[in-house]
Amino acid sequence: MSSTPDASSAPAPGEPSTERPAPGGSPMMERIVRASFTTEESVYGVILVAGMIVVGGSHASSSWEVFLTVIITVIVFWAAHVYAGTVAHHGFTEGHEVGIREAFGIAMRRSSGLLASAAIPSVILLAGATRVIDDVLAVWAALWSGVIVLAVLGWIAFARRNAPWGFRLLGSLTTAAFGLVMVVLKVFVH
Repeated sequence: MSSTPDASSAPAPGEPSTERPAPGGSPMMERIVRASFTTEESVYGVILVAGMIVVGGSHASSSWEVFLTVIITVIVFWAAHVYAGTVAHHGFTEGHEVGIREAFGIAMRRSSGLLASAAIPSVILLAGATRVIDDVLAVWAALWSGVIVLAVLGWIAFARRNAPWGFRLLGSLTTAAFGLVMVVLKVFVH
């Protein structure tokens, strides 16, 4: 498979293109980003992580305790998601038999966003746990990083559809609002 599309791989007139490279990016990189980072699993994962930060950080816990809570919870949810996806995809789909290995592969690809969503806040929490930054600052920075990640995911989702700038901004703000709800919750719970 070539990393750059040629005329022979162009879609027929009226068919949507399946390979739209990101500005300055390759179609393969866009597929990786789309499959792993800009999925509903990523959005759910960011909100899950934010919720765990709110709950973990509300009991005067250290950033180390919040970090462990986030990591363990995300791994359990990811494993459950992979299992559920494997079961859901195994069997016949649209006249095509999907074996257990194929179903597992589909579930792994779809669920990777759940793991990826924990990366940024986890690094920030780890910085607090190792005393690179203050515990309280680490918890709040990790929570706010979720808002920023949600905003970026919203922007990318609308940009992929070539939405006008205003709709991209609206999509970004709407997606970020889920994270802002967690910040407000943290203020009241704390």
